[in-house]
Amino acid sequence: MAKLSAKEIIDSLKEMTLLEIKEVVDLMKEEFGVDPSAVAVAAPQAGAEATNDGPSTVDVVLASAGANKIAVIKIIKEVTGLGLGDSKAIADNGGVIKEKVSSDEANELKAKFEEAGATIELK
Repeated sequence: MAKLSAKEIIDSLKEMTLLEIKEVVDLMKEEFGVDPSAVAVAAPQAGAEATNDGPSTVDVVLASAGANKIAVIKIIKEVTGLGLGDSKAIADNGGVIKEKVSSDEANELKAKFEEAGATIELK
């Protein structure tokens, strides 16, 4: 079996839904007896200064789906891994799409949704 590079693994993860990634993490726990999410959290280096440009995590909230609701439903489904019915309910009624995400990821999601015509709030 050919060995995959770290970049190839990351590229394949980008194509997965959150539920598929969770399944991979669970399989890694089972196979290797290690929680990969615990390894990914690194402690800050000694003497490193913390920058406080605002909240480190925010919630991405759909205020309005706009005129192109079908495109917004597809994005919700892609981003959350929810089914079609749950994604449609969020598009119809608004609500939290993702909780406690980094500011960078939240801004990327906001841009993606706004490109489809939705109105997004970061709280």
